[in-house]
Amino acid sequence: MAAKRTAHAVWEHDLRTGNGEVRGESGALPKLPVTWAARTEESGGKTSPEELLAAAHAACYAMALSGGLTRGGHAPDRLEVTAVATFDKVGDAWKVTTMDLTVRGKVPGLGAKEFEEAAQAAEKGCPISNAIRGNVAVHLTAHVL
Repeated sequence: MAAKRTAHAVWEHDLRTGNGEVRGESGALPKLPVTWAARTEESGGKTSPEELLAAAHAACYAMALSGGLTRGGHAPDRLEVTAVATFDKVGDAWKVTTMDLTVRGKVPGLGAKEFEEAAQAAEKGCPISNAIRGNVAVHLTAHVL
């Protein structure tokens, strides 16, 4: 059975001075405030679609890498993933241009080369990577802890 997850957003007023909120239906993602300024300037304690995309990508990638390592006989002790989504103006339009993933892993019995290979394979299999591939450049850096 396919899993479906739902989020809701509300926006009020114009783009530049308006504001909104987003929340997940599960209750795990509480109401979070969003503004245009939070996307293009300082966040001011508010989130943005790009931050939410980065969070989704970091979590998805961590799961993909953990699964791949475990299937390969090297269950990780710890994986730390940071995802940075870059939102920039390209011509006349705004676009998510890049997603930079950095993973640091503590994996018993696995050297740096093997960790790098597993990290690259996980990026190719990560559902969020695959959802944005071809539209957003994904860069991966992997380090052994």
